Amino acid sequence: MTYPVKLGKLEKGDLRKVWLHEAIGFTNWLALDENLKLLSDEIGIDIKLLQTEALVGKFIADILAEEENTGRKVIIENQLEATNHDHLGKIITYASGYDAEIIIWIVESTREEHVRAIDWLNEHTDEDIDFFLIKMEIWKIGDSPYAPKFQVISQPNDWAKAVKESTSHAELNENRIQKLDFWSKFKEYALNKKTKLKLRKPRPQHWYDISIGSSNAHVALTINSVDDIVTCELYIPHAKELFSSLYADREKIEAELGEKPDWMELPERKASRIRIAHSADTDNSEKWDEYFAWLLQEAEKFQKVFSKIT
Repeated sequence: MTYPVKLGKLEKGDLRKVWLHEAIGFTNWLALDENLKLLSDEIGIDIKLLQTEALVGKFIADILAEEENTGRKVIIENQLEATNHDHLGKIITYASGYDAEIIIWIVESTREEHVRAIDWLNEHTDEDIDFFLIKMEIWKIGDSPYAPKFQVISQPNDWAKAVKESTSHAELNENRIQKLDFWSKFKEYALNKKTKLKLRKPRPQHWYDISIGSSNAHVALTINSVDDIVTCELYIPHAKELFSSLYADREKIEAELGEKPDWMELPERKASRIRIAHSADTDNSEKWDEYFAWLLQEAEKFQKVFSKIT
């Protein structure tokens, strides 16, 4: 005999009953690492807090952050009410004040004219500027605690921006469009393989960064159509002492990796690299799955080995 499955009923909550004060309550809640991670997972951008209540002239931005690995500045403006012109102006003011490239506006509800405004900004700014309009919701089942949910209402279309750029710089940007396509399909491939790597939003560039939980280093995947290679590397942006420490243990590291990477100290630069390369004809899209498999395999190995020692 089968019995009907008993399901609970979702109940939407009132944001103002959970966070009585926008700045003291919601902003401080969002600024916690685990909650910024929820937001990061939703929009595909790794966000690292710099400070709350960041001054911009006479105004105060709720949250100033940066994109982990790239250092791109992030402005987050919270509004636990319907969108309005005042906050639309504020996000632009804050972005210009900190030269931010990622602007996130979190609201309780949206007005159609403000959704259109954010869509317009995404369509008419270059590919380095990203605007997100996000509706904040909380839900519970029965007597359970409320659970937060970020609902993306408007976000950048990097493909459309890359295509738009190509109209004025055809040769250069055709190459950038191909890179965006490559990384977008790599991410799709990796997710289909159930990878545990923390995959970020693809961008039209020759590298793709993957966090390993350290501010001192990260995994970087690259495609190089000039040298006909794809690479996986540990990129150490500004810690020569870390490179020296890893190099001292290179035999153990190489044994764990199962291969010998190139140890690139690059003494004339701030950054150092530990890199493995694989020959590739990246212009031949029929072979991309082969390169995706290699990149994913190497990235997972690098993450496993280096996350423990950086």
